Amino acid sequence: MTPAEKLAAYEAMQQFVQQRYDEAVARMAQLKAQGREKSATYRQMMGDKLQFQNVLSLYKIYGLDNPDRKDAS
Repeated sequence: MTPAEKLAAYEAMQQFVQQRYDEAVARMAQLKAQGREKSATYRQMMGDKLQFQNVLSLYKIYGLDNPDRKDAS
């Protein structure tokens, strides 16, 4: 894998993680509006959100975050 291919793969992964984080946050807001904070789906979304938030935080710690994106914390 060339350095350019590695960079492209990393950028695709970072975009995927950010997208999944945003989707989890949106789905949680939807469930909360329906009064379903105690549901298994809401709890799964919370776990997903925290997992993706941790990855995004690691990117930030190592200076690999995208300054154009919303803050994950």
